[in-house]
Amino acid sequence: MHNVLSLIVEATKKKIEVLKKNREGILSLVKSAPQLVSFKDAIKREGKISFIGEIKQASPSHGILRKDFSPVAIAKIFESAKINALSVLTEEEFFLGKLSYIEEIKKEVQLPILRKDFILDEIQILEARAVGADAILLIMGILTEEKLKRLYTFAKECGMDALVEVHTEKELTKVLKIGARLIGINNRNLNTLTVDLATTKKLIPFLPAQTIKVSESGINTLKDVLWLKGLGIDAMLIGTTLMKAQNLEEKIRELHIDA
Repeated sequence: MHNVLSLIVEATKKKIEVLKKNREGILSLVKSAPQLVSFKDAIKREGKISFIGEIKQASPSHGILRKDFSPVAIAKIFESAKINALSVLTEEEFFLGKLSYIEEIKKEVQLPILRKDFILDEIQILEARAVGADAILLIMGILTEEKLKRLYTFAKECGMDALVEVHTEKELTKVLKIGARLIGINNRNLNTLTVDLATTKKLIPFLPAQTIKVSESGINTLKDVLWLKGLGIDAMLIGTTLMKAQNLEEKIRELHIDA
């Protein structure tokens, strides 16, 4: 496991211990959480590519991505540019994320929100639901098969969608066993942080026809978008490219996202 990934996982485990002590408080917040919006339905559009716009201030591979960082303002731009769903980074130490971003965005924007974090425990799913997240990310690379199944089932019980992320054929085999229908192929190797769009090309033939296929990471140009569309991808998660853009609306138009 790459040093950065190990550090993130360790930091997350410490946060989970603290969260568990406040389980009752989190459960009471879940009761008054905003109504869920289907993330899956928002990105499943027959014959059309959907776009998930990611909101993040920093990443371990690129450092600070955006100095004038206002999550709500970015979310509003994404919504007016006809982006289909949002991914909000909530990991604090390495991505400078905040859980409160989801809460703030939810009050202003109608789009479904995916909580993008390193989910290792049910308590994080409850926490995501409490602030208004509609979906969560489950990363096969940091979970055992048994843990994935447990978290996936729990998310469903909470009424949330789970985008299950894979990077290798071996990971995909495990994910298909639990019947996941919303699968993300991460073009970034989380151990080395290198990115290769060919990862999507390699794995997409193994995805059953009925799955919603999402390509994540390394999508920078219209050429990338068209190439992935040609492979049969249903949706693309784009973060770094948008966050680094000086003019966000212009970059979205350039990627033909509003088409």
